[in-house]
Amino acid sequence: MPMRIGPLLALALVLAPPAAAQPATERIGAWLLTCMTDRMTDRTECRLRHRDPVEGGDAPLHLEIVERGGRYLPVLVARDVTLEGAARVLTALTATAQMRFPPARLFEMPCGLAGRSVLCAPRPEDSARAAEEMLRSRTVLVRLVGLGGAGADAPPVELQMDGIEEAIGRLRARATPGRSVPEAPPGFSLPDLFRRLQDLF
Repeated sequence: MPMRIGPLLALALVLAPPAAAQPATERIGAWLLTCMTDRMTDRTECRLRHRDPVEGGDAPLHLEIVERGGRYLPVLVARDVTLEGAARVLTALTATAQMRFPPARLFEMPCGLAGRSVLCAPRPEDSARAAEEMLRSRTVLVRLVGLGGAGADAPPVELQMDGIEEAIGRLRARATPGRSVPEAPPGFSLPDLFRRLQDLF
């Protein structure tokens, strides 16, 4: 005997929003590729990040690969920082990230706020070499150097680059072209920093 449902329940079922699509994550060597497609626009947003954080805590800092004008670049990102992660913002925004793909020489990446995320990215003059060296190196070294050179003597964090070419190939095939992380503004003074923090929180 067929089950009958009342008119209110039937209306609720019709008007209920569809279940939200869950991001799909795949592991490629040392990398995690997470993608989600917007069913309204068919735009696919992807994040390609290293499986191991550069620094942990309330707002972990990760090595990510992002697209900039058709070029794939390494960046350091602490995404969607909350009030609990304010220390991460202060640390990152008063520091410069050093990155090196041995045996090439290091390059520096200024840090800034991009929306609610902290982003450290190569300068325009270093972008081409960063993109090329990333594909050739088996490891990457990362270190944050604070104001006055604080931390310059600390040992860098070393991450393996296993599977980087395949991971970027899948990112290129899956993601809709465009910036997955907005560009951070250039460095600013301490009054600018405190004003931005007040706006953020």
